[in-house]
Amino acid sequence: MLALKNIVAKSSASVAYNLNAIGKLGVDGGNCPSLMGEVEAEIEHAEERWIVKNWGGCGACVVLISKYNPVLNQIEDFTASSCLTLLCSIHGCSITTSEGLGNSKDGFHAIHERIAGFHATQCGFCTPGMCVSLFGALINAEKTTNRSEPPTGFSKATVVEAERAIAGNLCRCTGYRSLSDACKSFAADVDMEDLGLNTFWRKGESDDVKRSRLPKYDHNKKIEFPEFLKEVNPNLFLAFEKHSWYSPSTLKELQSLLKLSLDNGTRMKLVVSNTSNGYFKDTKEYDLYVNLKGISELSKIQKDETGIEIGAIVTISKAIEALKRKSGTCDFLSDFDVILKKISDHLSKIASGFIRNIGSVGGNLVMAQKNNFPSDIATVLLAVDSSVHVMNGTQFEWVSLEEFLKRPPLGLESVVLSIKIPRWESSNKSTKIMFETFRAAPRPLGNALPYLNAAFLAEVSSTKDCDGIVINTCRMSFGAYGTKHAIRAKEVEELLVGKLSSDNIIYEAIKLLKTIILPDEGTSRVAYRVSLAVGFLFKFFSPLIDDCSAENFNNNLNGYFERTCDMKEKNGIVHDLDDKIPTLLSSGKQEIQVDDEYSPVGEPISKSGAALQASGEAVYVDDIPSQSNCLHGAYIYSTKPLAKVKSIELKPELQLDGVRAIISSKDIPKGGQNIGNRAIFDVEPLFSDEVARCVGDRLAFVVADTQKLADMAANSAVVEYDFEDMEPPILSVEEAVERSSIYDFPSTAHPEQIGDISKGMSEADHKILSTEIKLGSQYYFYMETQTALAVPDEDKCMVVYTSSQNPEYIMSTIARCLNIPDHNVRVITRRVGGGFGGKGMKSIAIATSCALAAYKLRRPVRMYMNRKTDMIMAGGRHPMKIVYNVGFKNNGKITALDITILVNAGVYVDLSFLIPNNFVTALKKYDFGALFCDIKVCKTNHPSRSVMRGPGEVQGSFIAEAIIEHVASELSMDVDSIRNINLHTYASLCTFYGDSSGEVIDYTLPSIWNKLAFSARYEERSEMVKEFNNSNIWRKKGISRVPIMFRSNVNSTPGRVSILGDGSIVIEVGGIELGQGLWTKVKQMAAYALGEIQCDGADEGLLDRIRVVQSDTLSVVQGGVTSSSTTSEASCEAVRRSCNVLVERLKPLKERLQKETGSISWETLIIQASSEAVNLSANALYSPGASATSKSYINYGAAMSEVEIDLLTGETAVLQTDIIYDCGKSLNPAVDLGQIEGAFVQGLGFFLLEEYETNHEGLVLTDGTWTYKIPTMDTIPKQFNVEVLNSGHHKDRILSSKASGEPPLLLAASVHCAIRAAVKEARKQLISWSSSEALNSTFHLDVPATLPVVKELCGLDIVERFLNWKMTENSFFVDWTFV
Repeated sequence: MLALKNIVAKSSASVAYNLNAIGKLGVDGGNCPSLMGEVEAEIEHAEERWIVKNWGGCGACVVLISKYNPVLNQIEDFTASSCLTLLCSIHGCSITTSEGLGNSKDGFHAIHERIAGFHATQCGFCTPGMCVSLFGALINAEKTTNRSEPPTGFSKATVVEAERAIAGNLCRCTGYRSLSDACKSFAADVDMEDLGLNTFWRKGESDDVKRSRLPKYDHNKKIEFPEFLKEVNPNLFLAFEKHSWYSPSTLKELQSLLKLSLDNGTRMKLVVSNTSNGYFKDTKEYDLYVNLKGISELSKIQKDETGIEIGAIVTISKAIEALKRKSGTCDFLSDFDVILKKISDHLSKIASGFIRNIGSVGGNLVMAQKNNFPSDIATVLLAVDSSVHVMNGTQFEWVSLEEFLKRPPLGLESVVLSIKIPRWESSNKSTKIMFETFRAAPRPLGNALPYLNAAFLAEVSSTKDCDGIVINTCRMSFGAYGTKHAIRAKEVEELLVGKLSSDNIIYEAIKLLKTIILPDEGTSRVAYRVSLAVGFLFKFFSPLIDDCSAENFNNNLNGYFERTCDMKEKNGIVHDLDDKIPTLLSSGKQEIQVDDEYSPVGEPISKSGAALQASGEAVYVDDIPSQSNCLHGAYIYSTKPLAKVKSIELKPELQLDGVRAIISSKDIPKGGQNIGNRAIFDVEPLFSDEVARCVGDRLAFVVADTQKLADMAANSAVVEYDFEDMEPPILSVEEAVERSSIYDFPSTAHPEQIGDISKGMSEADHKILSTEIKLGSQYYFYMETQTALAVPDEDKCMVVYTSSQNPEYIMSTIARCLNIPDHNVRVITRRVGGGFGGKGMKSIAIATSCALAAYKLRRPVRMYMNRKTDMIMAGGRHPMKIVYNVGFKNNGKITALDITILVNAGVYVDLSFLIPNNFVTALKKYDFGALFCDIKVCKTNHPSRSVMRGPGEVQGSFIAEAIIEHVASELSMDVDSIRNINLHTYASLCTFYGDSSGEVIDYTLPSIWNKLAFSARYEERSEMVKEFNNSNIWRKKGISRVPIMFRSNVNSTPGRVSILGDGSIVIEVGGIELGQGLWTKVKQMAAYALGEIQCDGADEGLLDRIRVVQSDTLSVVQGGVTSSSTTSEASCEAVRRSCNVLVERLKPLKERLQKETGSISWETLIIQASSEAVNLSANALYSPGASATSKSYINYGAAMSEVEIDLLTGETAVLQTDIIYDCGKSLNPAVDLGQIEGAFVQGLGFFLLEEYETNHEGLVLTDGTWTYKIPTMDTIPKQFNVEVLNSGHHKDRILSSKASGEPPLLLAASVHCAIRAAVKEARKQLISWSSSEALNSTFHLDVPATLPVVKELCGLDIVERFLNWKMTENSFFVDWTFV
């Protein structure tokens, strides 16, 4: 490296930056080799956690980076994903986390307070990133000079800007609607009526009062940028033991470095912002990292009469802003301005804001060229004939983007300097320029790669005699469809140029295009991608077809054909195909009923700790500081579904310093058990001994000095397998049945038959036989992956910090594994960053592995499982195969249902024995007359499935709807009428649900069903949907209303309440705070129960005196599992009973003191009680009564959803969802509202988006944020209305309350059913175009109903069919213009 040091004229000894105004911080080569050794190390954080390491796809780790621009003498502020941010790249920057905006010590920021006040946090793990993303949008809006001053307490940001600030941030809990409201509350143009439930104002108050009560935001207050950072030398050189970092300031310096690398073999990597590592995991080792940000020539943006040139390191966000700027001072936009604006709009749909802020345009193109990245930028720029400026050593050249993409991958000697878009203008007044870009992706805005993208540019003119429109020139590009890089469809261009636009020529172009768009072998959904290309071509040229009049042609303003909605075919059919970004992503109304009978129980108070979560101060397992000798673990897992494991070794070149041990079953202490999960009917081993039984089976546990090193070592492991004498693996439920691989459970685990199935079938007028439906899995996608920290203690004791719903089981499992008593193991769980069932049984092995390693090595061991490993091992929701026979009358009344279900439980039983009863409980929400279920729980060589929110119930409820839909289709009747006639009467309810039915007054579903039809205007909107479908060809709507019934089981739960000497109160419960508001409800219950003492002035202040503390298995025993949505209410009852004991002890003393003094305060009472040795601690174990109605009850709800589908892409927009859900007497309606919305949106993911795909051996393919898509802000209902119904008293419920965590997830089936209705209309239309090729009116819509699924059912060849029909049978129709 001596030659390198000779090149460096100036260097800095350390990275200088500022974090949350703490002061100057530095990292030098002497004291931080590990940070440089893992150059992608995250920014050091203060009480924050950065997750999903090096993916950049979730937004939980977003920070604000402030950087001084000496040329403009101004501070640039932008949000960035810290997990992708190189430590050395923040040299000279000031970093602000959410805690830096405000905190509990210095005062919370208005963002934190509004997030809390709008009930916009649940588990809270994603919330700090949300806050920073929003703050970044607000602070940059203040810099705009062309906007008027906002009202006091508001920002210059618009509603659209504020809401879209978090469009790329993921949240698994809230459902986003409340987050949207919190964001919009800062916008100067917000409609106060559009803001939902909050703690700041009451319903009916004026807008002025509402504005005055919002926590004040000072839009003039700026983040202070430290002066010392302005003087920092930007030319940073850092030399560590193995690596160096250098920031050249000129191209000449860069050329010297490149030459050095080529001459002496220096391993060099050029970096700008490292966002590529989110997609391509670069595990190579480098000698030198060269930061290109200091080279001014690479950051220029120059616009002149020849076009616009953008430097290679210009960020995508800056490019978007530059492309939006209008040329000159004219009021109208030139053709070129319009083209650039549309490119800008397209770029705004890629990645997310915090990635676009740091990702560079040049870097994106280099990824496309070198790594075949499916780039939108490459496709769009290819269509406008862009060129690339490349430096090859000391030579410079301009090359067309098309040629650039075709060249061999760039070598180290080649550097992209800039990209140029040439100016495009109409050649004369009689010609027009058309330009459009297209993409189809799983999520419109929320960071999703497209199935295909395209861009089209054409110059057209009318013929002299105005008998048509001629295509003078044409360029069309396609990309991201499973090919190496974007291409131009030159053959199609040549076909079209000089031709008169017509149906025939477009049809010929489509046929030719289908021979060109040929995805590479192995590409998924090939036919769908080809159909997208066809649809986009048709959509682009459709305005030209049959629109030949000079008047129509010349009315297209600004050099391109305006997409308006006023051009109709003669019979009134609208061709509205525009894909405008919606002005508002989501809005909604919330109706709650507040009851003060048990105040403060029943009040919609803010979630406990919400502001702490928002500021990032809430402590999760990964926030607990590591001791200096702490080690980190990672699993070596099987990549084969069934094989003998002969050996496990690390690659010699990757046997890195710092790898301390490889732990396996051989390291379990004498007398200890190889146990990783203890279910009722099975024991899952911690490690496979000799045989790996599934992909993801745990083989060993690598322990190293850092988490990254442990992950690298685990990934480098070479496992030698032996397949000799091994049976083939069982990888389907059909194989399991064939080979009798079925779990044998007691009869109590299987549902009983209801009625006489033979009689029911004989009474039927119609039968549907042997209909098959398959349902896939779903991944939990908790924001905090599996994690644990084990710390050895004295006398063979172990303290374990874990993110788990099941600490007590972890305690006993670790004790058995280590052969020590339970009391030697203390398991502590403060809060969980999302669970949904996945932190129940699945968390046990993680904690046990850490404990075993810590026990053996006598050092603390922790693990933060990376997202990919988590997804491979998690198992997720149970896949199923369902076959049913159903009999029904002419009027649609079902008389019998015979159903067979094959459940894929995976290789270990886990909690799969619960699935049969859960499935049937939700299935029988309709009166099927007679019901027989044959359910087989199959043992396969897949990872064991575990319970996930609504386990079995979501599938059962959906299958009930599928059967209803099928019956309606067979009878050609309205499906809603079939639902109506099959709803339970109270008598049939008792037959199907027995004692769980409760009293007749408890059966609220019929009233909910009718109320929803009225409040959501079902009949009126159904007619409007029909009118829309009759008037629109390329978009269809559907509307559907579905009921749910969900049986909840109440389990035993402990609680302890202690009153301290100063009158403050501490509570411990067995239930775990997962984000469901358990702590909040418990605090309310304690305040209510202790308020019975009625001290003077105590009632108002008791709530603030209460703190709920972490779960500790050696403090509160018999904690059980936090599950079934009922742990909150059970914990509340345990706390109430504990409080009642305290009230009994304190009341006599209070009455005595009151007689003596006339009044008594809470503080005085407690001081006196302490002095008189009154026991101020009480505990209780709540156990439901012996009656069935005490142990279980039924939840009721209904939802109505309206959707609109795009027939060219299969994209679904959920226009509106209305929910009415019965919470009994809600313990906290704001918390329950959040649970309802969050559960529904998680269900939306299951039914619309989330594909948990595996290969033929069971290895998960969708193993990260790039490939697995949960809902984002842009995919939830545009109008989201929820009513939390207070249904009155339920004598067997805890203060008459009911569960809200799981049941509403089932309501998301309403969206799936609505999509089916829309698809049905599309298929009717398709049949009308080609009656000779009529489609079957009965069809099955897969789950999830992704874009390809919907599109296939609507017709992959729908454009060709339409054109054929138009050209042959309907040639007299004209003016088929898309608008």
